[in-house]
Amino acid sequence: MYVVTSITISIGLPLTLLAIYGVCSLVQNNHVARINIINLLISDLIQLCCMIAWVARRGDEKIMNVVNAFYFFGLMASVGFMVCLALERYLLISCPLWYRFRRSIKISAVVCIMVWVLTLACVLILHFWANFTCQKIVLGIFFLLPLPLLIFFLGGTIKALSASRVPSDEKRRIVGILVLVLLIYMLLFMPRIICYLAEGYIFDYTLLNLSFVFLQLSPLADVFLYVFIRKGTIDKLLASVCCCRMDSNDSSTMDSNDITSRTV
Repeated sequence: MYVVTSITISIGLPLTLLAIYGVCSLVQNNHVARINIINLLISDLIQLCCMIAWVARRGDEKIMNVVNAFYFFGLMASVGFMVCLALERYLLISCPLWYRFRRSIKISAVVCIMVWVLTLACVLILHFWANFTCQKIVLGIFFLLPLPLLIFFLGGTIKALSASRVPSDEKRRIVGILVLVLLIYMLLFMPRIICYLAEGYIFDYTLLNLSFVFLQLSPLADVFLYVFIRKGTIDKLLASVCCCRMDSNDSSTMDSNDITSRTV
């Protein structure tokens, strides 16, 4: 775990700082949707700073308890901003007119402030007024609640794609972001959620440590969300995948028509 944490810090910290700088330049160009990405990356930065304190291993028990509280504050905030990002992408496809006339930097800023405040309140309550077992159960329920929302946003977005007037490259990028968010959640958060909710039934410390290692990799995975919001190489990759599907469908259609014509 020490080695994995050190690697995550050495790779994730510079990449996260570069991603924050890149997204801030997009927000200056009136890209309102990028505010959620910035706050998500800031929450990842809080987690990485707490990992640095873990690796340093300096300070008494009270200081480390505060560091742990800050880590889960950043982790819970990142979950909230992942849901906000998925919701914003879903509204862009399913309700384009409402999204076009209602979105603003002010509304996005208010939503982000609410996420930070609610997360901080939840962490303070758990830290000062809940025992260790209760903390695990509450964290497991908290991390499990966004899962059906992420699945709903992805399914609703795919369903509304045919009727949307959003450009095709933007559609591919939106679906890519939603799929990536759901994959990050399923692969990195679900093992720890299972361990939290199965408290008292899982006694394999290797499994517990492995689930926490997956959780520590989430800042690295969130950097890929920045790649998906940038126009360029990822658009070519997604377009090639979609073209391959279209070509395969076209070839199968031509083959079936050829067989039909020969039969006739």
